[in-house]
Amino acid sequence: MHSRASLALAIAIMLLAGWGTISALDWPWKAKLFPLVIGIPLFCLAAAEALWSAFGARGERQAAADFQLSTDQPREVIIRRTALAVTWIIGFFVLIMLVGFPLAVAILVFAYLKVQGKEGWLFSAVFTAVVWGCFYGLFDMLLHLPFPPGWLFTWFA
Repeated sequence: MHSRASLALAIAIMLLAGWGTISALDWPWKAKLFPLVIGIPLFCLAAAEALWSAFGARGERQAAADFQLSTDQPREVIIRRTALAVTWIIGFFVLIMLVGFPLAVAILVFAYLKVQGKEGWLFSAVFTAVVWGCFYGLFDMLLHLPFPPGWLFTWFA
């Protein structure tokens, strides 16, 4: 039963990915880039899953392993680390809303390297500049994606 359900799901994903890829071929270059980059690998992976489900070994199946958090750390440490990660994510979201996405990327990378990574000033500044340059080069200069200004620039402009 599991094999038939997996095969049916893989075929359905192949059909959707193939349909999305073929329909995107007639679009302008910038519009079809994302569907092609996602659709082609998705189709290939679904095809591999379909072949594996159809012709794979029918031997004895192992039980699925459940997701487990670290068991070698105290619960307080796990909760503190999780809260810290959530705080960074929420801070990034607030920063995006206040100053806009391109500037928020640079601020977050620099702040994370200095505060969380405890890196030096030179490394943090150079790494931030490289990351922001790659981000700006890809999304602004190459893809010409418009990012709305942050609330601070809207309020005080």
